[in-house]
Amino acid sequence: MTGAVPDGWFTEPAKVTIDRDEVMIIGNLPSPQLGADATDADRASAEQGRIAQHREDTREQRIRIAQQIEHRWRRKVSWGATCGDTEALFTTFSAPVMTRLRQTDRQVLDTLVDAGVARSRSEALAWCVRLVGQHADQWLGELRDAMGAVDELRRRGPNAGEA
Repeated sequence: MTGAVPDGWFTEPAKVTIDRDEVMIIGNLPSPQLGADATDADRASAEQGRIAQHREDTREQRIRIAQQIEHRWRRKVSWGATCGDTEALFTTFSAPVMTRLRQTDRQVLDTLVDAGVARSRSEALAWCVRLVGQHADQWLGELRDAMGAVDELRRRGPNAGEA
């Protein structure tokens, strides 16, 4: 992916995250130069402006790159940028996920909807997943590392050469 993104777009190589459905490319933009008297609000506004300008300036090229990646990898491509403390996602892909929930689980989702936290069960479930992700980051990272170790052991296993 790195070769697909033009040099000079970002201050460092873009962060690329790939799952079964999507390729997410997020690059870091240079922070705007502000005076010493700039407030946090000034800084946030300038960072948002930098991201918005990058989005407009690169739109056609991003579309062409996304089409090439989507054809090759058969996954949707999403883009985003960070600038200072500000991150914005330009396009994101929402994949439908089917699940079966028991009544007590459905009641949790319905409570979130009734309380106005979410507009639907689907949105409530997404909210729950994000919340777990925020609070379980370290644990999820350890789990991913362990899964990677299992994959490596399978690859090196006694039947690895057979196809």
